[in-house]
Amino acid sequence: MTTAALPIFPAAVAGARTARPRWERPALAGLLIATAALLLWDLGASGYANSFYSAAVQAGSESWKAFFFGSSDAGNSITVDKPPAALWPMMLSVRLFGLGSWQILAPQALMGVATTGVLYASVRRQFGPGAALLSGAAFALTPVAALMFRFNNPDALLTLLLTVTVYCLLRALEGAHTRWLVWAGVAVGFAFLTKTLQAFVILPPLAVLYAVCAPTGLRRRLGQLLLAGGAMVVAGGWWVAVVELWPASSRPYIGGSQNNSFLELTLGYNGLGRINGNETGSVGGGGAGGPGGAGGGGRWGESGIDRLFSGNIGGQISWLLPAALVLLVAGLVITWRARRATDSVDGMARAAFLAWGGSLLITAVVFSYMQGIFHEYYTVALAPFVAALIGMGVAVLWEERGSTMAAVTLSGTLALTAVWSYVLLGRATGYLPWLRWAVLVVGLLAAVALPFAGRAGRRMLQTTAGLGVAAALAGPFAYCMTTVSTGHTGSIVTAGPAVAGGRGGPGGMMGGPGGAGGFGEMRQGGPGGGGQQSGGAPPQGAVPPGRGQGGMPGADGRGAERPGGFPGGMTGGGPGGAGAGGAGGLLNGARVSAEAEAALTTDSDAYTWAAAAIGAQNAASYQLASGVPVMPIGGFNGSDPSPTLEQFKEYVRDGKIHWFIGQGGSGTAAGTGEDGGRRGGGGPGGPGGGTSTEIENWVKATFKESTVGGATFYDLTAPTS
Repeated sequence: MTTAALPIFPAAVAGARTARPRWERPALAGLLIATAALLLWDLGASGYANSFYSAAVQAGSESWKAFFFGSSDAGNSITVDKPPAALWPMMLSVRLFGLGSWQILAPQALMGVATTGVLYASVRRQFGPGAALLSGAAFALTPVAALMFRFNNPDALLTLLLTVTVYCLLRALEGAHTRWLVWAGVAVGFAFLTKTLQAFVILPPLAVLYAVCAPTGLRRRLGQLLLAGGAMVVAGGWWVAVVELWPASSRPYIGGSQNNSFLELTLGYNGLGRINGNETGSVGGGGAGGPGGAGGGGRWGESGIDRLFSGNIGGQISWLLPAALVLLVAGLVITWRARRATDSVDGMARAAFLAWGGSLLITAVVFSYMQGIFHEYYTVALAPFVAALIGMGVAVLWEERGSTMAAVTLSGTLALTAVWSYVLLGRATGYLPWLRWAVLVVGLLAAVALPFAGRAGRRMLQTTAGLGVAAALAGPFAYCMTTVSTGHTGSIVTAGPAVAGGRGGPGGMMGGPGGAGGFGEMRQGGPGGGGQQSGGAPPQGAVPPGRGQGGMPGADGRGAERPGGFPGGMTGGGPGGAGAGGAGGLLNGARVSAEAEAALTTDSDAYTWAAAAIGAQNAASYQLASGVPVMPIGGFNGSDPSPTLEQFKEYVRDGKIHWFIGQGGSGTAAGTGEDGGRRGGGGPGGPGGGTSTEIENWVKATFKESTVGGATFYDLTAPTS
């Protein structure tokens, strides 16, 4: 690499050791402020977002035991289906500031700002502030990042911790620093406590990179890796050890498992089951050749090398993905002449390409071919890797632009990005058609002019480069604006407008003319979805604490099957869905009437649980509305064997539960967690041995039925005989 460059992209000569240009700090502050504004804008529109996790946050804000275990309710009957690290910041926020949408979601938004800052700091050290700013902007404007850092799923914290891991590893590589490598292990450990085995996906390329390239002896390198591995085990294993050693009779049931074991949950449903599709009790997964298998067209879409570019997934993450892959190759070619060790400028630049690029490639391969549950928003984990490669790759090609090959590569990458943006923008019918053509025309013109613009002077060169960057980022920026101007509730959410063949759009699973016409035209839903157009009443789910949370809009509000999606009857909309007081659906819980809320809160202090309901989404809705514990029978899916019929009868005899909330109507009580993966609903012979059905049948035969605000209630203190 040469050392001459325009001021905006100074050479990678020990970036952190050179004097900072006067514009850097204001530019960095502007980047972070703009990211914060994007992620905090109208944050309350999503209400409780994913009520499954919001209910756990509410429980943890009232009970330290629920805080530690990640229980779904303050009575500590069952945990969520993930370890609780992602819940802890939200729980602390609610403890400090009270229950509400902002209190739950603001920590997630701040994690997005932190991820932008860490990414900036990492890229700047080898490639200068210009490259770092470009990387930060590319990350902040990734649509799926704008979605998930405004939502309460675990993916926000996971993405931050994965970014911190790569940053710490690169700091360790600079001088074989044991301390930084240990911190990388700690970050992975806490990432495990966020989303279990997904934290380990990037470990192979990072470990090999350090073992081969760290500037020290082989024995020391291996010893350092062992220390980092020990730190990872301690950081991620202390909670697991406590849970496994704690007497099962005095802790909540491990949600999502069939044998009350966190290790089973980790290695099975949340582990290998995601790869091979053998997820106990889950519909939508499947082995190779089956639903969701290789080449299959199951509920989770077709797997294969093109998965990340196809359908609705492409608009979440792939805007800059082709460019990132090209720039990865270009960066490695330019820096490959460096020595193996990283004690040189070029060596560290190459290591950065290998670290970010290796993390991108291995994660992309896993996402592309996993046969189990897969959702579009999982791709947020790729966002920092893509963004880093964009900034670094542009920087090195800019420095080498005097070379014909480098100039042609840079120009071709810009043209490729413009064409791909044109394709992605065209997938949403009627969505900003003028932007589609503007991106294509401006991008191609800038790509053609870029190799020759320097002959007209520096100002012309910078103007052409600026137009190229604007064209590359315009498409994802539009998707981001549509995303942040739309409330999102339920278990399956997507960024941007609805696209042909996708199951997303504003609010996630929705029907109606989603997204057509401009930024946030629809606030969720079509007919039957309960959505509101922007400028009208608050979107469904944007409710103050103490009031009922609205349900998730139906797929089309009529129970019709949509391509690649779920039957509308499984969602909160449509007949039997989350109607007033009715049973909830697969993707969200029930709407809670004032009468039902009053019934739950009456004498609630006399009971451990004010009520019990099948499925965590249903229970979560009543719990969030009333502020009192509601037991989710069968966990988030209604099919975990918790509690057993005998345990439930004992709770009733001891006077610990006041009400049982029946399913009612034609809706389903099967709930979902972070996955949205239905696991049968606890029917006979299904996962959990049908315990949910056994409990419901016993309640119906033993206690008097009454209607409270449109919902079916059974008073467990008043048997029929």
